[in-house]
Amino acid sequence: MKAVEIKPDIYWVGAIDWGVRDFHGYVTPSGTTYNNYLIMDEQITLIDTVKHDFSEVTIKNIRSIVDPAKIKNLVINHIEPDHVSSIDKVMDLIPDAMIYISDRGKKGLDRYFDTSKWKFTIVKTGDTLTTGKYTLLFLETPMLHWPDSMVTYVREAKLLISQDAFGQHLATTARFDDEFVKCASHSELEDAVVDYYANILMPFGKLIKNKIADIQKLGLEIDMIAPDHGVIWRSSPQKVMQDYLDMANGRAALRVAIIYDTMWHSTERMTIPLMQGIKDEGVDCKVIKLRATPMSGAIKEFWKSRGCLVGTPTLNNIMFPSVAEFLTHLRGLRPQNRITGAFGSYGWGGGAVKEAYEEFKRMGLEVFEPGVQVVYRPSSEDESQCYNFAREFAKKVKEYDGKF
Repeated sequence: MKAVEIKPDIYWVGAIDWGVRDFHGYVTPSGTTYNNYLIMDEQITLIDTVKHDFSEVTIKNIRSIVDPAKIKNLVINHIEPDHVSSIDKVMDLIPDAMIYISDRGKKGLDRYFDTSKWKFTIVKTGDTLTTGKYTLLFLETPMLHWPDSMVTYVREAKLLISQDAFGQHLATTARFDDEFVKCASHSELEDAVVDYYANILMPFGKLIKNKIADIQKLGLEIDMIAPDHGVIWRSSPQKVMQDYLDMANGRAALRVAIIYDTMWHSTERMTIPLMQGIKDEGVDCKVIKLRATPMSGAIKEFWKSRGCLVGTPTLNNIMFPSVAEFLTHLRGLRPQNRITGAFGSYGWGGGAVKEAYEEFKRMGLEVFEPGVQVVYRPSSEDESQCYNFAREFAKKVKEYDGKF
């Protein structure tokens, strides 16, 4: 896709990756984009590069606007390979350009490339670069979501180039949010935002709140947010910032996710009365089978729901492997403000449900005990127990006073 002007003399020169489906273990059924931006000013400035597979694409887009040799500055907001792994190809064309990068970014970049022939200016929060009519303000955002991360604010354009924050994994010809919803829907875009936040930024809620507060204290006027993935927020930048604040505060729908796996369908049969009990208590419910769902999809459904019931059969006195994998993945994301419970089946020796509760407590989640366990195949009495447990769980979900 050719370059797109997003602000006067500021261009998107990135690439669309229609085919990627595995993004460091995070399933991306809609592909993604690698966004970078070119500022045409007295000092022509490129902000970020793209994944190495697409170096020729971004260089072609830059050439459609200017001879790359005329670029004076390169700003690197983030050194993750999907944004920086084509820097060597770019620097071959602009060997005399000055690279603006955080201190941690420079140290990390040294681990990927021979940087000895490149020129660097190390920047920190509050430092600026004047390119002519535009002033670039740098704001460090460590651990959002790498230690080197920073964002760049173009003051006169009221443009926040936000690195990975506010992004979505969407391959689309629409470059702006209002364009996307015309050809798709608001709900699809909102779901992509939640999916991205849940799988990448969930651990950093406190940091996100602090950084948005810093931006507000600085009085920065923002009428466009340009992330490194997905569409650019032209029509609703304030809304997506509020959405991030809500998610950072643990906002979730009044809903229960039943996330389970099964060996001989006994645990699976338990989900039916559980779902009905939750529904009869007036709470929405979604049932997710782990081996039929990408891990990132299960994580998203967990995050979207105020409560979660995890179902696991016992195998060798411990949790079923796919359930253990899910909870391990979830623990790394450090979830908060959710209420949890467990259920499952076993044959001659249990253990899985107990282990699931131990994992919940290890994560610091609210728990509803003791859960439900059945021997072999659930009987009608067992199904009644599941139904009653689910109704009580749903009541607790409605009453739960976590920060939503």
